[in-house]
Amino acid sequence: MSVVHHQPDGPAFDIVLILHVGCVVVGLTTTVASALSAGRLRTLLRTAAPFPEAVGRYFRPGVNWAGRTMYGIPIFGFLLLALDHGSYGLRDGWVMGGLAIFVGVVLIAEGVLWPVERRLQVSLAAVSSGGVPAKESLGRDATAMLWAAVVILALLVAGTALMVAQP
Repeated sequence: MSVVHHQPDGPAFDIVLILHVGCVVVGLTTTVASALSAGRLRTLLRTAAPFPEAVGRYFRPGVNWAGRTMYGIPIFGFLLLALDHGSYGLRDGWVMGGLAIFVGVVLIAEGVLWPVERRLQVSLAAVSSGGVPAKESLGRDATAMLWAAVVILALLVAGTALMVAQP
């Protein structure tokens, strides 16, 4: 028998929910951009075509701060739990499942996606200043970035489905 929870409401809860969902949307968007950029780079490397300005702009050196908005997902999630007046709990399976999925997202993003992205930024900056990095390492890094982004996307979609269904 399933337990029916009272749906929390109120302006504070609604604002935090919007921020929580906003972090998910930005996380999905930035991860799609990472996957598309890595895929485009792989294609350009195979064809030996010059890099378009958009690829150079994406791989401009710097921290992917937009991607880091994913850290807002659990922060606002915990705030939602605090504002729900006991409707949900940390021990609920869907909450624990969401946290486990988020841990996976962070491990892949911090362990693979963002470090590879930084390596590509450095390598492509060297290309634009006349250096010649190994084409194999660029291709390997672009492939790693693409697959890391695809796995993160799958996890974010699974986490979103879990949060919506709340089984």
